[in-house]
Amino acid sequence: MKPWLRYSICIVFGLGGGAALAVSQVRSDYADKQVKNGQWSANTDQGTAKASAMTRAKVALNGLLTLPAKEAMYFISRTDSDGALLDGKCTYKVSGGELDARWWSITLYRGEGWLVKNAANRWSVGGNAPVRDEKGHWTFTVAPEKVEGVWLPTGRTPRFDLTLRTYHPRGSLLNDPAKAKLPTITKESCA
Repeated sequence: MKPWLRYSICIVFGLGGGAALAVSQVRSDYADKQVKNGQWSANTDQGTAKASAMTRAKVALNGLLTLPAKEAMYFISRTDSDGALLDGKCTYKVSGGELDARWWSITLYRGEGWLVKNAANRWSVGGNAPVRDEKGHWTFTVAPEKVEGVWLPTGRTPRFDLTLRTYHPRGSLLNDPAKAKLPTITKESCA
């Protein structure tokens, strides 16, 4: 085999392998500046000048319009409180108390930031939606079928994640997100 042909083959395979590795890295979870809090995780550098090139690429791929942490904190959960992957055929109770932020919302996505198609055309629950008890605790249901109360439909997607957005976070939510009190996601049943 001629040397130029060998070099050409090596260059093509090198470029193809490098591109495949780059795509897999960008599609993987955030690793730098990652904060874990129960089943929730957040990247504290999103939307800042300190964000690495990898973080910026992941943000661009997912189409998020991220703000710096002092403006908004984004927490993502792909599992319930017991560590099982979230399944669109199951019913979950999402519950919590007052979050130390001006406003919050929880949005349901199927992989890579896509909203889940559902007949109710409902994709998010805002901080003003769940009814609170006398202690300020709230609960809503994530399920494939309509239920009483505040309901977020799964559209029966095989896997999904929940994104908690907190706007103008304060206190431990901003200063120590690993210890802030965040909502729980409890599996109730599966169809």
